[in-house]
Amino acid sequence: MFVDRAEIIITSGKGGDGAVTFRREPYVPEGGPDGGDGGDGGNIIFVADSNLRTLMDFKYKRKYEAENGQNGMRRKKYGKRGRDLEIKVPIGTMIIDKESGLLMKDMADKGDRLVAAKGGKGGKGNVHFKNSIRQAPNFAEAGELPKERTVILELKLIADVGLVGFPNVGKSTLLSVSTSARPKVANYHFTTIDPNLGVVDMYDKSFVMADIAGIIEGAHEGMGLGLKFLKHIERTKVLIHVVDISGSEGRDPIDDYKKIIEELGQYDEKLLSKPMLVAANKIDAACDEERLENFVKFVEADGKRVFKISAVARQGVQELLNAALNELENYIEPESDEIEYFDFVRDEIDEDFKKLKAYRDLDGVYVLEGKQLSKIFRSTNFNDIGSMRYLYKFIVDRGGIKMLEKLGLKEGDTVRIEDYEFEYYED
Repeated sequence: MFVDRAEIIITSGKGGDGAVTFRREPYVPEGGPDGGDGGDGGNIIFVADSNLRTLMDFKYKRKYEAENGQNGMRRKKYGKRGRDLEIKVPIGTMIIDKESGLLMKDMADKGDRLVAAKGGKGGKGNVHFKNSIRQAPNFAEAGELPKERTVILELKLIADVGLVGFPNVGKSTLLSVSTSARPKVANYHFTTIDPNLGVVDMYDKSFVMADIAGIIEGAHEGMGLGLKFLKHIERTKVLIHVVDISGSEGRDPIDDYKKIIEELGQYDEKLLSKPMLVAANKIDAACDEERLENFVKFVEADGKRVFKISAVARQGVQELLNAALNELENYIEPESDEIEYFDFVRDEIDEDFKKLKAYRDLDGVYVLEGKQLSKIFRSTNFNDIGSMRYLYKFIVDRGGIKMLEKLGLKEGDTVRIEDYEFEYYED
């Protein structure tokens, strides 16, 4: 099965917590703090792998987690860093942040890498919180929480030449006689339900050819398997439009040609600017010379070159491949449209990290929220007065108390931070 789209959840590793420890040595009756820092959590990293062809693996596994960082230890020992998790994807995979809908990276080349979710930083040990007033801090910093996001993986084949045309016109046969690929070939519609790839070796050169599964009328609107396969044409440099000239199914080749051109243009007008060669296939079965010549005149009037071929008999195929190779050698990459990418800098540097949010809920409870507040709150030792003062000082310095008072906070009212509720008393 050719799987070209998947949605997965990735979670980086949590940062290890800083340690709360004190020196216990002979002849040092009042040993100071010596808690080490926690290790950073592991990253989630995508890697483009040339050995993969589909996104099949992601059909059965949807959640991926990196390793957490180890907690800090006594004697100022750092916790071990969590192992990164590398996720291999096929070349040509586009990684998209689901929440924003923005492209994170196009994994277009072998070995491309993307750190899609950075691990949380390890928390500082209590050795960092010692000062002239606080000689024995009984608290440390909690490690940063992991980063979780849902990403969409979308695979677009990377081929030099794409074969397009209606079902059963001979695209799979042409691929099989031109390359070592062995696609399923039969005389019925939609024999090909997955794109097939093969390598054409010519002289001392080679190129990749893809059989894009049959396009039908209305494909650009999602009819049949249209949208599933039209996107695979986007990366190709040259198109070979295969048309059944024999009329064996009672079809008109000129009408077929016009409909495929229309479907390509309706999907993306840029596809029509790609170099296109037209293969008038099944000439061995054609019995109407006038229809063939009318077709050639019509297509040439449209500015395209026509090659009369019989893929099954290998007649005219070499001339067609020579022309495709020549187009590739003279191909000039068009200027690409400007794409809005996911902003990793903004994602990693949270401008709102230190800000507080205050509101009163429906139960009349006053609530304080904030990312750094949450981190300090998780680090608080509620059995230690110094740790409690550190938390309270942060709330006051950030204007948390003033914000609550503007909302009507009075002595005896309930305040909630995270899942913890307490009564407010003025100093």
